[in-house]
Amino acid sequence: MSIQLTIKHLAGIVSEEDILRQSAQASECNQALYNGSREGNDFIGWVGLPSSITEEQLRDIEDTAVELRTRCQAVVVVGIGGSYLGARAVIDALSSSLDWLSAKREHPVILYAGNNISEDYLSELTEYLKDKEFGIINISKSGTTTEPAIAFRLLKAQLEKQVGREEAKNRIVAITDVAKGALRSLAVTEGYKTFVIPDDVGGRYSVLTPVGLLPIAVAGINIRELVKGAVEIEQATQPSVSFEYNLPAIYAVIRNELYKRGKKIEILVNYHPKLHFFAEWWKQLFGESEGKEGKGIFPASLNFTTDLHSMGQFVQEGRGIIFETNLVVEINEDDIEVPFDLNDFDKLNYISGKTLNYINAKAFEGTFMAHNEGNVPGIIIRVPKMDEFYLAKLFYFFMMSCGISGYTNKIDPFTQPGVEAYKRNMFKLLGER
Repeated sequence: MSIQLTIKHLAGIVSEEDILRQSAQASECNQALYNGSREGNDFIGWVGLPSSITEEQLRDIEDTAVELRTRCQAVVVVGIGGSYLGARAVIDALSSSLDWLSAKREHPVILYAGNNISEDYLSELTEYLKDKEFGIINISKSGTTTEPAIAFRLLKAQLEKQVGREEAKNRIVAITDVAKGALRSLAVTEGYKTFVIPDDVGGRYSVLTPVGLLPIAVAGINIRELVKGAVEIEQATQPSVSFEYNLPAIYAVIRNELYKRGKKIEILVNYHPKLHFFAEWWKQLFGESEGKEGKGIFPASLNFTTDLHSMGQFVQEGRGIIFETNLVVEINEDDIEVPFDLNDFDKLNYISGKTLNYINAKAFEGTFMAHNEGNVPGIIIRVPKMDEFYLAKLFYFFMMSCGISGYTNKIDPFTQPGVEAYKRNMFKLLGER
């Protein structure tokens, strides 16, 4: 069983005929991602990346992960946006929610820095690390991005103070440009272990490069299964695959057809808190890729059933500008049953003996039905289970769909020129010359 895409609940807004009318254009956009015939073709290295990853590359990442696990109680992943969201999405999805509290550990605690400039957060992080054997994975193509550069400067100084400069060199890994930039220069000077961010892969598309694979491996997660899953879906999206079997292309068409009909906000819905950072990664992917030239669907995410108690009202009866993409995991390993209570004080004996997974599934079905009846179009993406293999498939599914969707809207989905505006203002206010 692979990813399943259910598209029959679009509230009568988009028909099968509407979708098929766009099939030729979607297939052309899909082909452009493979042959590099459209704008942004210098950033499509991620398309054929899974099948190009070598045994030597995997072994190098795994060996480095073992080295960090051997030396460190904690490893801080320094990066922002695509430099950390993919890795965190996998680590959070496949680790215990209370992993950091575990006393018996087979791998370091994975921590994150450089994704904000909060003094509170960095102060608390550095205080926590004072009596810890820790290491750093610094991820930055340039080495000068403000948030990670500040965090790395602080953490590098602390690590060198705690263990000495020579030992610190053994605990710092730089993932950066192949030849240029401040971080590459520092890594060469200090002798840090390095990995390369490919020139033709942008940050939000980089989860299957060392940017994602090294932190994931340090967390004890099987990166070979990730690559295996990505290779399989790469093959399923080749230009030779007809439109009706190319699920990312179908999803891209539906999104754009809904957008044309006034659905300006897409909500990625899941029923598993562990997928929170997968949704954060997804938001950056579509937000940075599509939000330009006055165009683009606004990507938002909700975690049900929690957010049904805050945003459910708006989804059900608010402005009719929303559609939902529901991410459904079919199988969960744990089966906790609701116990029978003799007094039935909470009136829940009618669900005693039922598992939480079963109840959660019925919550999805009931919510999906209600929203659809409220004219909220709903797409369902199902995966058999939450593991490395299927997470990789989801990453690639959404990246391919995003590329096709961008080209369909006649924009370059691999640039983000709008983010420079706030940076210019901030640097000027800080006194940069």
